[in-house]
Amino acid sequence: MTGHNSNDPAVGGIAADRLRSIVDRYIRLEEEKKALAADQKDILTEAASAGFDKKVLRQLIRIVLTKDKAALETEETLLDIYRRAIGVG
Repeated sequence: MTGHNSNDPAVGGIAADRLRSIVDRYIRLEEEKKALAADQKDILTEAASAGFDKKVLRQLIRIVLTKDKAALETEETLLDIYRRAIGVG
């Protein structure tokens, strides 16, 4: 019987090399994602030092990235209705 720490390339019918490759690729992408998030934070800090409001800039970026412009327009219309309903619009 093979133990769970075996160097058998196919433990329990699982191709160990293939599994290791998948795990390693996923971990590498997680590391890249963290690095990209840090870069994005740096860009927002740069924008703030240039006098831009980071919160508003994030909203603008979300709008620019939105693929479904009709959904965005609906969201903005509803937000306007809700704001007027509570007297802040």
